Amino acid sequence: MKANGMRIGLGHDRHRLVAGRPLVLGGLTIEFEMGLDGHSDADVLLHAVTDAILGAAGLGDIGEWFPNSDPQWANANSAIFLQKAVDEVRQRGWEIANLDCTVHAERPRLSPFKRAIASKIAELAGISDDRVNVKAKTGEKVGPVGRLEAIDADAIVLLVPSLRG
Repeated sequence: MKANGMRIGLGHDRHRLVAGRPLVLGGLTIEFEMGLDGHSDADVLLHAVTDAILGAAGLGDIGEWFPNSDPQWANANSAIFLQKAVDEVRQRGWEIANLDCTVHAERPRLSPFKRAIASKIAELAGISDDRVNVKAKTGEKVGPVGRLEAIDADAIVLLVPSLRG
């Protein structure tokens, strides 16, 4: 099917912070005393990005494609989820025009990692770095993020028709 027009997708995810797990955000492991709890590697940012891409193409959500009830996804690298979503939208005639993400974490401070995370997401999605933006916000000591109980991530993507044959 030939794609026409543009599509916008929104993704959101939240995972609990726990001791004894690595903190993986946007495909990078970040040194911190806690990590995110989940069936896979719990990369909250790649989960939000994957959901945004699938949603923009009308392909459901990450839970439909990679259910946490399926043992094959236990401790899986979330890069697999993102790459599968990108492959699926490309097969349907879409390309990522741009991707804008926000990570909500009280700690660790993510400012030093934003550019590296954006570059990693671009690499995984097969797009140039200038198409990915990553912002970091704290919880201002309010709610689950502010109390260091969780990290949230939001992503919005714009898909446009592919110029590839």
